[in-house]
Amino acid sequence: MKKITYLLFSVLAITLVACKSNTKKQDNGKLNVVTTTSMITDLLQNIGGNAINVIGLMSSGVDPHLYKASEGDVSKLVDADVVFYNGLHLEGKLVDVFEKMEASSKKTIAIADVLNKNKLIGSEYFASNYDPHIWFDISFWKQMTIYVTEELKKLDSKNAAVFEENSKKYIMKLDALEVEMKALANQLPKEKRILVTAHDAFNYFGQAFDFEVVGLQGLSTATEAGVKDVQELAKFIISKNVKAIFVESSVPKRTIEALQESVKSKGHKVIIGGTLFSDALGNKGTEEGTYLGMFRYNVTTIVNALK
Repeated sequence: MKKITYLLFSVLAITLVACKSNTKKQDNGKLNVVTTTSMITDLLQNIGGNAINVIGLMSSGVDPHLYKASEGDVSKLVDADVVFYNGLHLEGKLVDVFEKMEASSKKTIAIADVLNKNKLIGSEYFASNYDPHIWFDISFWKQMTIYVTEELKKLDSKNAAVFEENSKKYIMKLDALEVEMKALANQLPKEKRILVTAHDAFNYFGQAFDFEVVGLQGLSTATEAGVKDVQELAKFIISKNVKAIFVESSVPKRTIEALQESVKSKGHKVIIGGTLFSDALGNKGTEEGTYLGMFRYNVTTIVNALK
């Protein structure tokens, strides 16, 4: 039934694109941009500023791996001048729609396309064969900032100078964040840099900041951890004397709580060090509701708990 429902949605989306739906389009002379994840929404808002209209499909706490588009989302996609999405099959249930939209001359841009595939981490969980959690490498995010800026300039040349200026300012903030976060991470000795989370969203972070990263559910939240997975990871935590493990804002915390209980049953103790933002930013209007604030919050939480 789910497959049939999704097929109908795909057909409906393409039909609406072809027919240019009668829904009311925001037409104030600005480029209408639709984004998928909250990280990409924040990126486009930083680069575009007041020169573009940005509508994000996914809000805080939404898991892109499992996200299903609503009827309202179809209208947003149809009314967009351009759609920016992550790519690498992060938005698994939307990939077919994006590909068909592009075939129907609707502009869609996967921001991961700019990255050198040789720098990406392999993954058997995704059709792309790559880990899609690319925002956790700040150097990647800077590359994608430049890529998005160039694409916006092509689409809206009259505001090219605005996009360029905003982009330069944002990259300066990313440069400062990278220096600050590396200094913070360096407060932990190598043997304490072990990050255990609900699923493997942080491998690019681990690669960039020299952490060993272990996720209970694998790279996609669509997979589930079994009893054997919990027991094996509990043994690992005890053998490495890991002091803290972490839940994630977009993943149910029951699996991490089960892991904590498994460690306890073996006569050891591990605390839950806090909630990390993995596949989505925090609430709008909060510091964690921005990419910069999310990254700073995550690293601070990790370091303080593992010290």
